[in-house]
Amino acid sequence: MGVMKYFSLLVVVMVLSMAHAQASKKWCSETVPYKMGMEKMTKLHFYFHDNITGNYPTTYKIAEAPGKSNSSSTFFGELYMADDPLTVGPDPNSRLVGRAQGIFGFSDEKELSLIMGISLVFTGNEKFNGSTISIFTRNPISLTDREFAIVGGTGYFQFARGFVTAKTYWASGKNAIVEYTCTVVHY
Repeated sequence: MGVMKYFSLLVVVMVLSMAHAQASKKWCSETVPYKMGMEKMTKLHFYFHDNITGNYPTTYKIAEAPGKSNSSSTFFGELYMADDPLTVGPDPNSRLVGRAQGIFGFSDEKELSLIMGISLVFTGNEKFNGSTISIFTRNPISLTDREFAIVGGTGYFQFARGFVTAKTYWASGKNAIVEYTCTVVHY
């Protein structure tokens, strides 16, 4: 009688395992055609306002390296979370076109450089509203002119790739206004 009980249990486990395997196959499909349409190139120009100090910060330090010396000239090991405004002009009161939301950290022991993972989130423009451009890049902030990698996007910018040229417009301490020109290839 004991052998029959174990055999029945084994059969139940096998049936459940096969049912689970079938169910887990349903979560994706490689045979569904996806029509991407014509590839487009969009150029965007705006200003990024990063305010770490002052009355209205848009970026906050969230961590720093343990045992870090406060005398580090490159701020190596400091980590920040940002929700910075993007505007049509360098004046902080010019029309808002979106926000730069993400994380960056000082990543070089010898020069002022960041590693950045940010999303440019567009608002206020009917065509781009809610769409994003994702950037993951090294940012050597001591240079006036820089170039960043666009690694993805959503909404209007689905399947985005391209680059951003960034030019420091104004800087004071850790605060800066940076001119961004984005060349985005997308569908």
